Amino acid sequence: MPMAVATPATVVSTPAGYVATPAGYVMTTAATPVVSTTVVTQAPPALQQEVVQAQPSSRHVWLAGYWTWRDNQYEWMAGHWELPPSSGSTWVNPRWAPEGNAFRFYEGYWT
Repeated sequence: MPMAVATPATVVSTPAGYVATPAGYVMTTAATPVVSTTVVTQAPPALQQEVVQAQPSSRHVWLAGYWTWRDNQYEWMAGHWELPPSSGSTWVNPRWAPEGNAFRFYEGYWT
């Protein structure tokens, strides 16, 4: 369930595969991945407790739920099982980090 919060100080969303420039968006190559950046003035809520469903296979990895920022409010993204892109891949959880008087969101990713 979304949680209403104060209007963000700054929200910069860059479509994946593009870089924002003064002239607009420019497509990048796959070798230079780009992710969106979100900075808000309201701290994220505490993480929700989740019931981890049965593991579909021994190869699946549980990706825990997290808060994201959508439509000027926090929205919970439920955890789920996912297959890693390759054997030995490790998931780095998404996170919110304090930055001055705001909070910056860092997307999760596979290493």
